[in-house]
Amino acid sequence: MKLVSWNVNGLRACVSKGFLDYFNEVDADIFCVQETKLQEGQIELNLEEYHQYWNYAVKKGYSGTAIFTKKEPLSVRYGLDIEEHDQEGRVIALEFEEFFFVNVYTPNSQRELARLDYRMTWEDAFRNYLKELDSIKPVILCGDLNVAHKEIDLKNPSSNRKNAGFTDEEREKMTELLNNGFIDTFRYFYPDKEDAYSWWSYMGKARERNVGWRIDYFIVSERLKDKLKDSMICPDIMGSDHCPVLLEIYFD
Repeated sequence: MKLVSWNVNGLRACVSKGFLDYFNEVDADIFCVQETKLQEGQIELNLEEYHQYWNYAVKKGYSGTAIFTKKEPLSVRYGLDIEEHDQEGRVIALEFEEFFFVNVYTPNSQRELARLDYRMTWEDAFRNYLKELDSIKPVILCGDLNVAHKEIDLKNPSSNRKNAGFTDEEREKMTELLNNGFIDTFRYFYPDKEDAYSWWSYMGKARERNVGWRIDYFIVSERLKDKLKDSMICPDIMGSDHCPVLLEIYFD
């Protein structure tokens, strides 16, 4: 199976910048997007062969996720079933015969860490949600997790230590998730690969200079590791301040 995840930073804008060209070219079995920034009825995508599942934020033009899948799932879940966390369209989970597939757009802690306390509450709730799914069948998680886990995962770790996305608190939550039976698939294949990023600021020609962060992930239940084929970052694909990430995994 070929699985793709992309924070499009506004799907309508991304469509105007070649989204559908990449979508058709990559021919994924499941294609996920985050930060759609739209409401129901504001876009119509004619994606032949694909079932479409959308989760919209209550706030207009904000957040939002979608999954496009060739195979129809057994069931679909939206959000964490916790009202506090289900106002921003951040989670969709599809159940298939052999696994749960979860698409997430993790809340950003924001400037001056204004939302860090909320982020910590979210992290605990989301981890418990994943563990609950994992107790039923293996989980494949993808999305913008808004954290660079290790120093190798961003260009300038020393100057970002207390900035959103690289605080000790956020990194520890990622470590805690991985310690609960999950694998960061990119680091599973490429533990020492440097300068591999999925997001770049629009400021200062950051992408051109590859001054970036790796904050977009495919994470899977540890018991799926023998089924993994490859985990990739696709920095040459333009259209957003993020690039797509891709996972290839075998299922019989």
